[in-house]
Amino acid sequence: MLISVLCVAGCATLIAPPDDGPGVGTDDTAIAPSGAQRPLARPDQRPVVTEPEVSVGTLGRTVASLGNPAEPGLWLKTPLVRAERQARVYSAKTDKSVSVTLIPIEGPKTAGSRMSLAAMQALGVSPADLVEVDVFGA
Repeated sequence: MLISVLCVAGCATLIAPPDDGPGVGTDDTAIAPSGAQRPLARPDQRPVVTEPEVSVGTLGRTVASLGNPAEPGLWLKTPLVRAERQARVYSAKTDKSVSVTLIPIEGPKTAGSRMSLAAMQALGVSPADLVEVDVFGA
């Protein structure tokens, strides 16, 4: 009988919320006997692992020339990516941006890119120009 009473008392401790009595702070800190505060252990909080920042931020800067004008759509063929994806390109020269499909091409990341005629027109740049653009992941 003593064992069942101890079990019930132990379950009540697990179920009942803490009473915020002495020794527990209000900001996830515990007060040590000396009066100093220390962080409480929070095993349920693990670091959040996300994709690298470049997937949602700046992918890089590239100089783009006109790609095949017969290929329709808004696209940028660039060595800045390894897989096709959506992105936004921005031209500081015209202060305009446009959403495009990034299409990977071989080469070092410092190599130039090729942009569709429609994307160049949306940015307000001449198809005869080399345009420097910043590429941002979507």
